[in-house]
Amino acid sequence: MSVLILVSGPFTDEQVWSEVIVRLRESGAEAHPVTLSGQPDADLETHVGDVVRLIDSIESPGEIVLVGHDYAVHPVLGAADRRPERVARIVYLDAGLPQDGDAALALVPDPSVHELLRAEGSPGPVPAPEPAEWQRWGSTEGLSAQQLELLSRLATPQPARTLTQPLRLAGAAAAVPTSGILCTAGGMTLELVEALVRTGPPQFRKLADPQVGFFELATGHWPMLSCPDELAGVLLRAAAGEGRRLTASEGESPSLRPFLLDTEERPRVRNGRVDLHLPEPGEAQPPYPAVLFVHGGPLPPDLVPAPRDWPFYLGYARYAASLGVVGAVVEHRLHGIGQYAEAADDVAEALELLRADPRVDGQRIALWIFSGAGLLAADWITGPPPWLRCLALTYPILAPLPSWGAVGARFSPVSALRSADGAPPPLVLTRAGLETPQIAATVEEFVTAAEEMKTPVEIIDVPHGRHGFEIHEPTDESREAVSRAVRAVLAHLGRAS
Repeated sequence: MSVLILVSGPFTDEQVWSEVIVRLRESGAEAHPVTLSGQPDADLETHVGDVVRLIDSIESPGEIVLVGHDYAVHPVLGAADRRPERVARIVYLDAGLPQDGDAALALVPDPSVHELLRAEGSPGPVPAPEPAEWQRWGSTEGLSAQQLELLSRLATPQPARTLTQPLRLAGAAAAVPTSGILCTAGGMTLELVEALVRTGPPQFRKLADPQVGFFELATGHWPMLSCPDELAGVLLRAAAGEGRRLTASEGESPSLRPFLLDTEERPRVRNGRVDLHLPEPGEAQPPYPAVLFVHGGPLPPDLVPAPRDWPFYLGYARYAASLGVVGAVVEHRLHGIGQYAEAADDVAEALELLRADPRVDGQRIALWIFSGAGLLAADWITGPPPWLRCLALTYPILAPLPSWGAVGARFSPVSALRSADGAPPPLVLTRAGLETPQIAATVEEFVTAAEEMKTPVEIIDVPHGRHGFEIHEPTDESREAVSRAVRAVLAHLGRAS
């Protein structure tokens, strides 16, 4: 018999599980909902202790399955780390993937909460949302007006330190099997997770472990209210070890595969966060035009090797240098969806550093952005400086995905394009024909906005390419697309290729 401990997200308590509990117990499972401490001085460790005490109180011989919804996955992981011998499985219910040292605030989608908790002084508890405000915390699809009112009526303020105190894990529960339940109305689907696994960042490649199973629910962020029957059934299947398994490519991370074009090493100068790859003497005369390549993300801060040392970005930068321009790569701090502002600062600083280098023609600069860093393009679409001669985007995300509320209004290239006072820099967009639907929708919205605003966009299509096609499909089609994009960018820099 399975023993399920159910821990709900911020502001909520065991009452939200009422209908799910009935269905689980009717199926013969033992189910224990948790109400986490709501005392103003409670912190994450307080909530970890709440879950640990319940684990210790259970005398049933059944295997314990810990279910963490949203924020609650933090105390669930903390409890599993302290009682790994009692826990048979951890279920992430529409939750993030926090690691040791992560604070829950990094995954909070409501930007107003970030402002509150980053203010000077000691902020009090975070007020519970009003009915119309729950959508800031996740998709409300499937919830009736009455259910939203019920959520607000039952909700209590969230103690501030539960969101700001870092999660501390010793690694004791690292081998505990896990399940992920994705509520697809928020934008995260199995197809998108598979794409993330393929691209190779370590935190996603781990999801291809045989002990990890996945489920989808076609609903919003509160399935215990919107579809309790379906959720109860999925929880029972997860407890039984069912679920779809993902696969990752064998061998080394895809990000470490060779670049799809043959490129020779060029002189490299490291200056803080920026690496400059220079043309060989005699190939061209300085000062050179320059292209700043901005890697995708979010990526963990401790990746080894770092993105600027991946063959992928080295290949792009060296290829540019072979054609007579400086190919620069910036290592920025996009480590979570709440860190676009920090990454934007890094990119702006890198551009100024690049322009100040005596080997660089500071009036002829191009910015080339990849993947999840695409949201950073918004700053350069609105009021671009005259020295920015081109903005290139390769399989970018061009509007925050539905569950990315923490990104904030600033980082939406689609909105920036529609509201720009003047003309943006020349745009070169490379699209993957087999892009995931969620990302493809943002690209299509961007192209539509460009047509409405009569903004020209040079589009380079890779019909048979997926997200990260340079790594996954090093075909003649892919090579031609990269060559075309580079030629287009260099033409805007006044450099024939």
